[in-house]
Amino acid sequence: MNSTFDTVRAEALFASALQASQAPSPVQVRAAVTSTLRRFGIKGCAARVAGEFGEYPEPAAARMSWALAMINAAYQELAAREFAYAG
Repeated sequence: MNSTFDTVRAEALFASALQASQAPSPVQVRAAVTSTLRRFGIKGCAARVAGEFGEYPEPAAARMSWALAMINAAYQELAAREFAYAG
């Protein structure tokens, strides 16, 4: 993870309805992050993550690993596109 923003994004994706089985695109990941943060806020997303880790630690760990990987890919892809456009 590169920043606190990435952590917040991963928590929002974790708290979203988006599933790994849907094989979401980077655009879908970013949309899910935005809508989930608007719906629950930063603290609400963090609370949902904490609750899942307290109740179901193994599945929560797997979901967070997926969320972190998806955030890394979705936002690196966006940054690369913006850099190429600016350059």
